[in-house]
Amino acid sequence: MGKIIAIANQKGGVGKTTTSINLAASLGVLEKKVLLIDADPQANATSGIGIDVETVEIGTYQLLEHSNSAREAIVKTETPNLDIIPAHIDLVAIEIELVDKDAREYMLKNAINKIKNDYDYILIDCAPSLGLLTLNALTAADAVIIPIQCEYFALEGLGKLLNTIKSVQKIHNPELDIEGLLLTMYDSRLRLSNQVVEEVQKHFNNMVFQTIIQRNVRLSEAPSYGESIINYDASSKGATNYLSLAKEIINKNS
Repeated sequence: MGKIIAIANQKGGVGKTTTSINLAASLGVLEKKVLLIDADPQANATSGIGIDVETVEIGTYQLLEHSNSAREAIVKTETPNLDIIPAHIDLVAIEIELVDKDAREYMLKNAINKIKNDYDYILIDCAPSLGLLTLNALTAADAVIIPIQCEYFALEGLGKLLNTIKSVQKIHNPELDIEGLLLTMYDSRLRLSNQVVEEVQKHFNNMVFQTIIQRNVRLSEAPSYGESIINYDASSKGATNYLSLAKEIINKNS
């Protein structure tokens, strides 16, 4: 049975989409069957994996609306073992459209239930907000990965996200687990980066992944070519980091 992992943080620019794309590709390379769901209206995971957003006719919007099935929305990618349900800017309207629907928090969960067993992992790239889209992702997920940038405001807003996760556990999804906190954009030369790592590890202990994602130029370049870091430069530090994270997740779940 596939494990559904949401990648969430209401702060923008912490490496959610970078993590979604590259973790999905790394798990695929390690011979796990993976589905990536783009649940962000910015559709960066879609373009970052090489799909022209303008050509998307069936995606997350249609899935949440239940006008198409999950199987109809799946698109194969050039990365081994990796499929995607893409997004389009029209996803921005979904929060307004769902607001008066019954069981609106369960739309994504109900939509992907039938395909859960087709994959080893289903990753959901969440929007940088705690709105209805993210709530749908957390209700559908078995676990959540929280990327934390190694910068000054790293822990700001984390309490709010953890409270949201607690209320989702209480009301919608008692099975929701925290897969781990992932430190991203780490620069070993900066004292601040090291302080943030120490602080997060001290406060959250075993909840923090051992793998730390380092700042890496190749990692920043890859999305502009519509490729994961695995396809773009498999020998780069970024590829090594994400393969290490994928192995850590596989070991944790084996």
